[in-house]
Amino acid sequence: MATDERLRREIDDLGRTFGDTVRRFAGDEAFQLVETVRRLARRFCDGDLAAADELDALLRDLTADQLRIVIRSFGTFLELANLAEDRQRVRSLHDRERKSHPAPRRESILDAVRKLKEQGVSAEAMADLVERVRVELVFTAHPTEAKRKSIRGKLRSLRQILSRLDVASLTPREEESLRGLVRREIVKLWQTDIIRPTRPTVLEEVQRGLAFMPVIWDTAPRIVGELRQAVAEVYPAQEVAAGGVLRFGSWMGGDRDGHPYVTPEITEQTLRWLRKAALERHWASCDALITSISVSTRQAPACAALLEPLATACANWPELVEILEPIPPLETPRRWLRVIGWRIEQSLAAPSQGPTPSAAYGSAEEMASDARLVRDALIAAGDDDVAHTEVDAWLDQIATFGLHMAALDVRQHSELYAGVMTELWQAIGLVEKGEELTERRRCELLAETQPIAANLDPVGLSETARETLQLFRVLRIAARRYGMACLGGHVVSMTKQPSDLLTILWLWKWSERADGGSELDGSLHLPVIPLFETIDDLVEAPEILGTALESPAYRSHVAACGDRQTVMIGYSDSTKDGGYLSAAWSLQSAQIALNTLAKSHGVHVTFFHGRGGSLGRGGGPAARSILSLPPETFDGSLRLTEQGEVLSERYDDPAIAHRHLEQVLWAVLIAATTPPPKPTSDYRDQMQRMADASLASYRALVTHPAFVRFFRLATPIGEIENLPIGSRPAKRKKGDAIEDLRAIPWVFSWTQCRCLLPAWYGLGAGLEAALGEPGGQESLHEMYTQWPFFRATIDNAALALAKSNRPVFDRYAQLAGGDAALRDVAELLDAEYARARDALLAVTGEKELLDTVPWLQDSIKVRNRYVDPLNLIQLEVMRRVRSADNPSEELRHLSQLSIKSVAAGMRTTG
Repeated sequence: MATDERLRREIDDLGRTFGDTVRRFAGDEAFQLVETVRRLARRFCDGDLAAADELDALLRDLTADQLRIVIRSFGTFLELANLAEDRQRVRSLHDRERKSHPAPRRESILDAVRKLKEQGVSAEAMADLVERVRVELVFTAHPTEAKRKSIRGKLRSLRQILSRLDVASLTPREEESLRGLVRREIVKLWQTDIIRPTRPTVLEEVQRGLAFMPVIWDTAPRIVGELRQAVAEVYPAQEVAAGGVLRFGSWMGGDRDGHPYVTPEITEQTLRWLRKAALERHWASCDALITSISVSTRQAPACAALLEPLATACANWPELVEILEPIPPLETPRRWLRVIGWRIEQSLAAPSQGPTPSAAYGSAEEMASDARLVRDALIAAGDDDVAHTEVDAWLDQIATFGLHMAALDVRQHSELYAGVMTELWQAIGLVEKGEELTERRRCELLAETQPIAANLDPVGLSETARETLQLFRVLRIAARRYGMACLGGHVVSMTKQPSDLLTILWLWKWSERADGGSELDGSLHLPVIPLFETIDDLVEAPEILGTALESPAYRSHVAACGDRQTVMIGYSDSTKDGGYLSAAWSLQSAQIALNTLAKSHGVHVTFFHGRGGSLGRGGGPAARSILSLPPETFDGSLRLTEQGEVLSERYDDPAIAHRHLEQVLWAVLIAATTPPPKPTSDYRDQMQRMADASLASYRALVTHPAFVRFFRLATPIGEIENLPIGSRPAKRKKGDAIEDLRAIPWVFSWTQCRCLLPAWYGLGAGLEAALGEPGGQESLHEMYTQWPFFRATIDNAALALAKSNRPVFDRYAQLAGGDAALRDVAELLDAEYARARDALLAVTGEKELLDTVPWLQDSIKVRNRYVDPLNLIQLEVMRRVRSADNPSEELRHLSQLSIKSVAAGMRTTG
């Protein structure tokens, strides 16, 4: 926070306005209480531990209403500070661009293309690179967005008003009017409930994902256009299409893993909504071009080339004659665009069942082909600039979003599908009830019965099995009706054996029976995506995929998909399973081994990185993550999840959305063409030894007999499990084991209590083992400076440790009580924290964490002054809740309020 004068001034202005609001609606006594809490918290943050005891004593005597006012005051102020920080980020981007001009802005697309030219990349190689680059960002609805839609809306309005205040030519009256709007929005923010009354439904989550699309719809073609322009500037004789470099996907409405509310009907509705959203946006883009391009063949004779396609269209669909009547006959581009618009309308009007109108577009390429006729006619008429800006922008939208906006993935757990297959075989008499099936027998049964799967109609099935078959029927019908482009892939969670992948082929084959079959079925191939999530599964992944590729059915399927196999690797569950350092190395090693394995089968692997927003779930700067990928596995094709809270963080503001997307593409261009030096075998061996030591340390903690009890007592996990912030249950199945808990509430809990354990525990043990070897410090420092993977791993952990707050967490640990076993867990945490911090400083050569980024050090310190009191209030609320036999609704509300406010201060949940 507040490291720039403009930022300080804006935060001060917002703070004063907010303070006036608190005084107005809560009273002067409440305002003075908030100020007292703030002063005590600042003393505590500056190292006066006695101030925390004074604050604890003060909080114990407050009523629930007083606590609510204090929590809301700090939480709302932090939201306003976050808004100001985001605006400062945009201002800084503009400042850097102005200062660097005419040189390109750092980490921009032009910056990447120029660097590649300087490194000797030829025009042909650049064209080949652009052809290879495929970045797909996949939106997920994981329950990590703690802010209500209403709160986000108020903050968005405030941002827009503040942006208008930036205009230098405002009159005093205009400025005062805008400041009045700021005051009114802050009042509404104070008077709006922060807590959702109920959990969002799945379809509400789908709508939330679609709400970000207007910004992305306009931003994505700008990014693609900048790539095309950069290549044209640096390589004047080289043309590139570039239209397909960006894609978007979604799990909202398709992620069934442990989620009972994602039904086949929900998935079917989601597919219709995604298509409708895309077609409506395309219609708006087309309509804007109809308004803009009023070119006449009298002034531009070359546009007469559109007369023939116009005549053909009118012959095919005679109703067009009347529709085109209002448009002057010589304005052929406008008339042809109206034809395209009418065909989009026909596509929108197509029923969900029954025959599709002949004029409806069957594919995005069909629409793009029509739009290219306009562009080509304009170029022939000398209107290159209009063609390459206005029309190309729409063509880029067609290439990016297709007719479906975002390709819908479906995800389900491998165990569920295995149970369904067993049930199906029992229903047709191939397996006895209670019979245990080996993996070999499963693969044999799948191979034997897949050819006849579409002929089978098992009866007497469970609801789970019937719903699974209905899902595949829905997917099959959607693929026939809309094309395979509407579907991303079928993700198999916790893939543990080849049969998990072969099962998807069987079920997809069974779905051919839907509606009596179709001649299209032979050309519809559903991508199967294994998801490897635990440390053991990552180690076994090459063998699992290799065995599947040795199956004729699966190898034939991959060949039909263009010899391309997408493999998803899970950062969240692997870190929960094995700890930060062990997971980081297991993920890196698995990518190398899987890539080698796939190449031996003549298959190209695209890795799908299941990263979360927080550091404990693979988060951190996206560009840094891409640059740290193993160079031998990356050629420019990847998928990345955009999870929960990062959607609003990255896509609410057009300028921030643009910066995020350009940095992602910048990193992809650099990483795919100029990979960093490969680590030596010594580096790999050293890394493996550290990972082993780290894993042993982490597993010793989480398998400690008292660990689960400590976790339940010292963190707000119980309160988080009851938060109405997502439609998905917090657990896959009942039970208190860490393995049963989803990674998101696991990370969320440790973030709330300021420990951030998932992002560093075990690191100290791993690094200490290497530092103790002769020349260990020099060796690790060399790895840090020379190996991007190791540097990114260390830098992310350093940030997590810097954000951790030991004095605050110590107070949470006291909630666990004082028996010997619980004290033992607390001591393990203390010792490993100290080890990790000291080891990181030894590796980086810094005196304090984040010495090389002093603005971030300062930001964390200033922010702590406002987050620390929220933590101490949360502790008081937790004590009250846990001491009550039946906690009141007001207490539960305070608990949820404190969680959301701490999340605002940390700018992350899980």
